[in-house]
Amino acid sequence: MAFDSQSLLKSLTQRPGIYQMLDAEGAVLYVGKAKNLKNRLSSYFRKSALSPKTRALVKRIANVDVTVTETETEALILEHNLIKQYRPPFNILMRDDKSYPYIFLSDGDKWPRLAFHRGAKKDGGSYFGPFPSVHAVRESMGFLQKTFKVRQCEDVFFKNRSRPCLQYQIKRCTAPCVDFVSEEDYAADVQLTRLYLDGKADKILKQLEVEMERAAVELDFERAAGHRDQIAALRQIQSQQVIEKGKGTIDVVAAAVTDGYACVHILYVRQGRILGSRSYYPKAPLANQADELLNDFLPLLYLEGGSRPDLPKELILSHQISSADVLSDALRQQVGRTIDIRYSVRGFRAKWLELALRTAQQNLTAKLASKKTQEQRFDSLRETLDLAELPQRLECFDISHSSGEATVASCVVFDTGGAVKSDYRRFNIKGITQGDDYAAMAQAIRRRFTRLIKGEAKFPDILVIDGGKGQVGIARDVLTELGVVGVIVLGVAKGKTRKPGFETLILADENYRSIANPQQPALHLLQQIRDEAHRFAITGHKQRRDKKRRTSPLEGIPGVGPKRRRDLLKHFGGIVEVKKASVADLLKVPNISKKVAEAIYSAMYNE
Repeated sequence: MAFDSQSLLKSLTQRPGIYQMLDAEGAVLYVGKAKNLKNRLSSYFRKSALSPKTRALVKRIANVDVTVTETETEALILEHNLIKQYRPPFNILMRDDKSYPYIFLSDGDKWPRLAFHRGAKKDGGSYFGPFPSVHAVRESMGFLQKTFKVRQCEDVFFKNRSRPCLQYQIKRCTAPCVDFVSEEDYAADVQLTRLYLDGKADKILKQLEVEMERAAVELDFERAAGHRDQIAALRQIQSQQVIEKGKGTIDVVAAAVTDGYACVHILYVRQGRILGSRSYYPKAPLANQADELLNDFLPLLYLEGGSRPDLPKELILSHQISSADVLSDALRQQVGRTIDIRYSVRGFRAKWLELALRTAQQNLTAKLASKKTQEQRFDSLRETLDLAELPQRLECFDISHSSGEATVASCVVFDTGGAVKSDYRRFNIKGITQGDDYAAMAQAIRRRFTRLIKGEAKFPDILVIDGGKGQVGIARDVLTELGVVGVIVLGVAKGKTRKPGFETLILADENYRSIANPQQPALHLLQQIRDEAHRFAITGHKQRRDKKRRTSPLEGIPGVGPKRRRDLLKHFGGIVEVKKASVADLLKVPNISKKVAEAIYSAMYNE
C-alpha cells in the first residue's frame, strides 16, 4: 500500500525539527532536519523534479516520524545524534565518525588559554560543550575573545613573544605574553569566561554591573565603558540550549489523547544529550485522559525491558500517574537501583518536557488526519445513522460571543480525508438580540446555504449542530425555508454529566429520533468536528472583539476623518473627555461645525 503523504502534509507544523523516514519493517531509511517541517517534507512528495535516488527513497517509505524542536540548531544536533545511532542507508555517513567539538579552557597555566578541541579529553583543564558544529564553536570563541579577551594563541607562540601581537591591537587580547595585564585582572577575565561557558550569564551580568558602578564612582570612565560594552554584548547573545544540557540519563515521556486515539513520545537523554526519540501509538480503549494512558502504558514498557542496562536514572512525565510509587518500587526490585519519577520540573528539563509534549500532540494530529482513520470513522457514522451510503462531506456550525458582544458563527467542513480548511467560513452576526444563539445559528445557516445554492461549494451530506432539539429544529426550519433537500441535520447534545463520551445524537426527522449510545468511532468523529468548529468560532470572536476594542469610537461618524479625530483628542486630551463634551464644547474645536458637533454628540451619547 502506498504511503499516504497528503494526509501527513496536511497536519504538519511549520516549526523546525527532524524527521525519520521508515520502511515497512520499521527500519530508519533516512534522518533529516528542517527549518520548516511542512515545507521540507513537501519537497519529497512532488510529482516531478525528483532525483532518481530521492524517488528510490520515497518508494520505500511506509511511515514518517517527526520530532519538533525549538530551533534549527537543536534540530541539527538531534539529526546528528540519530544518524550516528541508526546509520540510515540514505544518509551521508562520516567514515571517521568525528565527535562533537568542544571549547577547552586550560587550568594549570599561569595565563590560561581558550582553544578549540575535538577528540579524547586528555589535557588537564575544563571542557565545555558539546557544540553542534565547528561554526558554533568559532562563533562562541569569537564572542568570548571580543568580550573577555582571554588569549587563544598556542603555547609555543605565547612563550616566544617580545611584543604584543595584532590581537592586542584590535582589542581582542590583553597581552599577558608581555605582562600588559596583571595576574589578578587576567584571572578575573578567565573567571568570567568560565561562568559564561557554564551557562551562568545572569551571575556575570550582576558582577559586571557592580564593577561598572564602582568604576564610575572612582571616575574611571574608560573601565566603566568597557564593562558597559561587556554587559551589552552579553545581553545580546544570551540564550539557552535545549538539546544539550546537564549530565542526566533521563527518559522524557509525554502523552496525548484525543478522540479515543493516543500517542506516547519519548526523548532518550543520555549524559545530557538527546540521542533519539520514539513515538508509540498504543490502543487505549479505556483511557480517556493522558494520565490514565501513562498509568497503563509505562509498566508494560519499562517492566518488560527492566533487564536492559540502558534504562534511565530518571523518568520525567508530562502527567502525574497514580501508580508512580508502585512502578518505582517494581523497577527498583527488577533493576537493582532507584529510578526517580518526576512531573514538575524547571529549567532545561522543562524545555525537554515541552518539546516531547508538543511532538506527541503533533504526531497524534497526524494520526487522526490519516485517511484510513477518517474513513473508518465515516463508516462507523454511516452504521450509527443507518444510512445506505457512506457520507462524503460534513459541515458543523458553532456560535461564540462574550455576553452577546461580537457574535461570530463558524462553519467547518470535513470529508473522508479530514478537515477541508479551504472551505471553512466565518459569519459576523448582526441585527439580532444580544445573546440569542438561536437567531445567530439561523442567520449563519441561512447565509451559508444561500451561498451553496448559488454554487459557492458542495452541499454537505450531514449538517452537524452542537446542541439539542431546539438548535436542530432551527436548522431544519431554515433548510425547509430555503428549499434545501437531501441534507441530514444531526444534533450532538451533551449528556447529563456534560462529559465527552456521553453525548446523545438527535436526528431531525419527524420524531427527532435520539441515538443514546452511538458507536465510539462515529462519536469521536463528531467530537472532533464539533471541537474544531468551537475553536474556529472562538478565534474569530476574539479577533472581532479585539478589533472593535482597538477601534476609536470616533471612527465611522459622518464628517469625522483622521484630521478631525486628531484635533478632538488633542483638544480634550482623550476619548473619555470627548464623551463628556456637550455640543457647545465640541464647537470650540477648530474645524468642527455645528452639524458635525451634533453628529459626534449623538454618536457618543448613544454608544
